[in-house]
Amino acid sequence: MTRPLSYCLLLAALCCAAPAQAEEGMWTFDNFPRAKVKATYGFDADDAWLQRVMRASARLGGGCSGSFVSPRGLVVTNHHCVSACIQALSTKKRDFAALGFVAKTEAQEQRCPDMEVHQLIQITDVTATVTQSTQGLSGQQFHDALKAVEARLEKECQSNEQTRCDVVRLYRGGQFRLHRYKRFSDVRLAFAPERAAAFFGGDPYNFTFPRFDLDVSFIRVRQDGKSATTPDHFRWSRTPVSEGTLTFVSGNPGSTERLLTVAQLLYQRDVALPESLLSLAELRGVLTEFGRRGQEERRISEDVLFGVENRYKGLRGRWQALMAGAIVEQRLATERQLRAAVATRPALQVDPKGAWDAIAKATKRQAELRKPYVYIEGNGGAGTALMRIARTLVRGTAELAVPNEKRLEEYSDASLPTLKQSLFSTAPIYNSLQILMLTHSFTKIREELGPNHPFVTKALGPRSPDELATHLVKGTRLAEVAFRRKLWQGGVGAVQEAAKTDALLAYALMIDGDARAVRKLWETEVDAVILKNSEVIAKARFALQGTQTYPDATFSARLSYGTVKGYEEEGSTIAPVTTFAGAFERHTGREPFALPQTWLAAKAKLDLNTPLNFATTNDIIGGNSGSPVIDREAAVVGLIFDGNLASLGGDYGYDALVNRAVVVSSVGIWHALEKIYGAQRLINELVP
Repeated sequence: MTRPLSYCLLLAALCCAAPAQAEEGMWTFDNFPRAKVKATYGFDADDAWLQRVMRASARLGGGCSGSFVSPRGLVVTNHHCVSACIQALSTKKRDFAALGFVAKTEAQEQRCPDMEVHQLIQITDVTATVTQSTQGLSGQQFHDALKAVEARLEKECQSNEQTRCDVVRLYRGGQFRLHRYKRFSDVRLAFAPERAAAFFGGDPYNFTFPRFDLDVSFIRVRQDGKSATTPDHFRWSRTPVSEGTLTFVSGNPGSTERLLTVAQLLYQRDVALPESLLSLAELRGVLTEFGRRGQEERRISEDVLFGVENRYKGLRGRWQALMAGAIVEQRLATERQLRAAVATRPALQVDPKGAWDAIAKATKRQAELRKPYVYIEGNGGAGTALMRIARTLVRGTAELAVPNEKRLEEYSDASLPTLKQSLFSTAPIYNSLQILMLTHSFTKIREELGPNHPFVTKALGPRSPDELATHLVKGTRLAEVAFRRKLWQGGVGAVQEAAKTDALLAYALMIDGDARAVRKLWETEVDAVILKNSEVIAKARFALQGTQTYPDATFSARLSYGTVKGYEEEGSTIAPVTTFAGAFERHTGREPFALPQTWLAAKAKLDLNTPLNFATTNDIIGGNSGSPVIDREAAVVGLIFDGNLASLGGDYGYDALVNRAVVVSSVGIWHALEKIYGAQRLINELVP
C-alpha cells in the first residue's frame, strides 16, 4: 500500500524533529527507548533497572535535581543548587559561601530553611480522565475545567504532607501523567566547598568546556527527627570514565520548546527573549553596583547576582540560536508537512486544521498582554522576598476560602505544604537588598507601562520608586516569621486588619485586583487557547506516528542516554576529560580564577592527573543541574552541572556533533573530599 507524498514527507520531517541522533531525547521513564539503546550499545535497560534508577533519583524544590547515595538519606547535588541554603545559613562573621562547610558529625549538619527534596515513587496515566473533563470546552471554561480536574487528582493522590502529587502535562497537553512523590521537608547541609572551587572561572567560564569546577554539595534528608531511610540509592563509582563510556542522566529538565509552533517560536525570538534579556542586563548592572559598595553588600547579593547572570547567558544563547534562522526554517518546513499530511487523512479522529491558526492568534494577543502581565501580575514588585510574602498572605488567605478546584493553582491543597514551607522560612531578609530590588522593580514598571498608565499612578502615587520601596520595606513586619504565621492562621480578616498599619500588606491588597484581572485575561485568551490547540496538534501527531518520540521537558522525571565524548570547535579538538592539573594551571590568584587556600595547601597531596570534569553527549537542559550521571551498573560517575555554549540552543533542538553536557566527576569529588577537605565521614557513607 502506497502512502500520499505529503505523508511520506511528514515522516521524513518528523524523523528530523524526532531523534535523528541516537543520543537525542529527554525520555519519560514509562516510554524509554529500550530497544534503540540495546541495538546501539548492547545494554538492556529493563524495567527493574529503570525502576531502581527512578527511585534513586531526586528532584529539588529550587529547580534542580539530585540523587540518593546512601541508605541514610544522603543526597548529592550541585553547589549552585543549594547556594540559597548556603546563603541563608551564612552570616557576616561566618560566610559558608566563601569558606565552605564541612559537618564533622551528623549533629553538625545544618537545616536549610525552605528546601525540599522529592523522590518519585509512582507514575499513573490520567490522560483519559483529564481530556474527558475538558472535552468540548474552550476559553475560560476549558481553563477552569482543566485546573479543577488537575487539582482534584492531585488532592486525591496526596494522603499527607509527606506526599506530593503533580499532574504533568506531556506533549503540550497530548498526554497527562500523575506523579506521586515522597516529600522530604527537613533537609540538612552536610558539605559544600568554597564557591571559588565550585564556580571556578565564574561567569566567563559559564556554559563553556573545558571546565575545572567542583560544583558539588551533599545534603541529608531527615524524617521523624532522624536520618531518613532510603533503600533506593546509587552506588558511587571510583572508576574514571573514558571516551565512549555509556552514560545515563536521570533528572528533571526544566523546560524545552521543541514542539512549539512557528508562531510561538517567532514570539520567543521577536518579543519575549529580547525583552527578557534587556531586563536581566539592567538588573545585573544594578546588583553588580550594589555588590561594589562593600563586602557585606557583596555577600548578601552574590547568590541573586549568580542567578541573574546564569539566566541572562542562557537566554542569550537561546535567542542567538533562533536568530541564526535554521531552527525557524526547519520548524516551518516540518509544520507545513504535518499540516499537509493531516489534510490527506480525513479518517483522523481529531481535526487540527484550525489549531495552528488559533495558536498564531493567541501569540499575537500574548504580545499585546505581555507588558501588563509581566509588570502587574508577574512583577508588581513580587521579585523580592518581602513582596512575595505579602502577595502569598493576601492571595493565599483569600484562596483558601474557596473550594480547592476553583483556586489559583499555586494555592491548591496539593501545593500548600510547599507553599507554607517557603512562607515560614527562617532565611534572613536584608532590608538594603529588598529596597534596592523593589526600587528597580518600580522603576521598570513606570518605564515599561508609562507614567500615565492607571496601574502606575495607582501603585506609585506621588512617591518616587526609591521613596515607595523604602516606605514599604521600613513599614512592614513581614520579615518576622511569627508575624507571618499569625496572619496565615488568622485568615483574610487578620491580613486585612494588619494592613491598616502594615505598609507592604496594604500595598499588596491595593494592587491585587489589578493583577488578578490581567492574569485572568492571560489565562483565558493565551494559556487556554494555546494548551487546547496544542493538545489537538499532539493528538494528530500521535495518530500519524504513534508516541515513539519524547515530549518537551516539564521539570519532571526524565532519562537521557549518551557517551563520554569530545567535540570539534573552531578547528580544534576538545578532549572530553579535564583534570585537577588544569585547574592549577589556570589559577591566577585573581577572581574568578583564584583557587581557595584549601586547594593550594593540599596541592602536594593531590594526584593532579585525577579527572575533575568531563563532557558527554547526553541531552540535557536547565533543571538537570545536579542530575546523577550513571553507568550501566547504575553507579554514579558524575553530576551534571552545566552545558557548553552549543547546548544553549537545546531548548529548540539537539545536535550530537556539538551539544555537550558538562559533568563533575565522581572520582574527582571523592579525591577532593579525601585530600582537600578531610571529609572522611562522608566518604565512609558513600557505597563504592
